[in-house]
Amino acid sequence: MPERSLVIKVTAGKDDPERCNQAFTVAAAAVASGVPVSLWLTGESAWFGLPGRAGDFSLPHAAPLADLLAGVLAAGSVTVCTQCAARRNIEADALISGIRIAGAATFVAEIMTEGAQALVYLAALCASRSGRVCPGRPAARRAASAPGLPARD
Repeated sequence: MPERSLVIKVTAGKDDPERCNQAFTVAAAAVASGVPVSLWLTGESAWFGLPGRAGDFSLPHAAPLADLLAGVLAAGSVTVCTQCAARRNIEADALISGIRIAGAATFVAEIMTEGAQALVYLAALCASRSGRVCPGRPAARRAASAPGLPARD
């Protein structure tokens, strides 16, 4: 039986702190449990790939994001989305040591690996057709939690 791994994609940042922190918490807990973890920072969470940015994040009653990120980096992998980095003018040499920039093809390869479980933490969306982010509002939809499963509304 293949080893199980966890691929976590987070699109939320300071714009949706609970969702963001939950993704980092699950990633750090999985790493601490010996599960191979790949954490993908996309959308607003891409900023946390830069030195000092996770330290600026705070959420009451939650572990510090910088500590969670350090835990994941110690035994897992962290990736910033190529397009997300480009839109924010984030260069690879500016990232925290050990964090890479990679694109959709790499993400797809990781989630299609036998034994991989994918979790996606989406930033909350407004009910409007614009799709703009609205902090504090529940997500309009959830992505499938594993390859081959339909998305749930």
